[in-house]
Amino acid sequence: MSLRRAFFLLALCGLLTAVALASLLWAVCWLVSSQYPLGGISISIDGAMTPLPQPTPEQLRLLTMLDIISLLGWVAFPAAGLGMAGTLFYRWKLKEPIRILLEGTRRIQDHNLDFTLPTPSADELGQICMAFENMRLELLKTNRELWRHTEERKRLNAAFAHDLRNPITVLKGNLKLLRKSAPDEPAIDRLESYTLRIEQYVEAMSSIQRIDQMPVRISEVTASALRAELEETARLFAPSLYIEIAVPNTGTLRIDHGIFLNVAENLIGNAARFAQKKLEIALALENDSLLLSVADDGPGFPDELLKNGPKPFGRLEENSEHFGMGLYSSSLLCRKHGGNLRLENRPAGAITTASIQINFKP
Repeated sequence: MSLRRAFFLLALCGLLTAVALASLLWAVCWLVSSQYPLGGISISIDGAMTPLPQPTPEQLRLLTMLDIISLLGWVAFPAAGLGMAGTLFYRWKLKEPIRILLEGTRRIQDHNLDFTLPTPSADELGQICMAFENMRLELLKTNRELWRHTEERKRLNAAFAHDLRNPITVLKGNLKLLRKSAPDEPAIDRLESYTLRIEQYVEAMSSIQRIDQMPVRISEVTASALRAELEETARLFAPSLYIEIAVPNTGTLRIDHGIFLNVAENLIGNAARFAQKKLEIALALENDSLLLSVADDGPGFPDELLKNGPKPFGRLEENSEHFGMGLYSSSLLCRKHGGNLRLENRPAGAITTASIQINFKP
């Protein structure tokens, strides 16, 4: 029932009840008044006039009071009936929707959208409550979307900072070598190569919103160049460890060289932090994929990491400054290149295997 119709019916019922009560009061007052003499004269048919008994002063005051009460009843009862109709209208139709809307407004002001706004009726106020609930759902959806974008941006920034750390480490290592020795042409070439790589990486990251939007740029690279880069990376990231590197002579490969180096540096850097004495690095071809395996003789991966996979900002050890972004970004980059990342434990340490598709078409 609409608010207008509900108020009209309640007001009508209140007025009808008031008229009935006022009529009843008038009838009672008339009945009581008829018990007392009213004075005046009585004229018979033949014209004879007979004086009627006169009311006493006390009876006259009582009759006057009854007239006033009867008249007030016709004013007071309708006013009371309308007041009662308004009170009932508020309690039945307005009170609960207003309470619901005020409570919902208070929760939204407290930045709390995790609630449900009930619809108490099908009238106009019920429709307002339903519209309020739809607005809450849209706000919740928008907030979740903003939160998701914020988390994506945090992950992107974290991956950006993490992946820049690796080539910077290489640059620092080569700078130390240059300071200790005469000009070294290979070291200068590596500095130039890593500087160009950082420039390309910054340019690519500045135009994307998520790390999985990293563009894939396929180019030709030889297996011997990959071996040299793996040796150089292992020497810089794990100078005190024994390194074994196995790279087959597979000729020229068509892959994204930058993605391969990012993944390789992440895996080698992560393994070097946990290895005790030894690192084993191997490249292999399997069907149309290039496999990069990095094994260490450390304590192995935690069970939770093996079960759930790498997560952004997930610590691999207590009080560690590394937050798992290396494995997480490597996993995303491998999938971006048509492959995947596998984490396994072995009897003496852990092994991480990254696969990327050869001749991948983005």
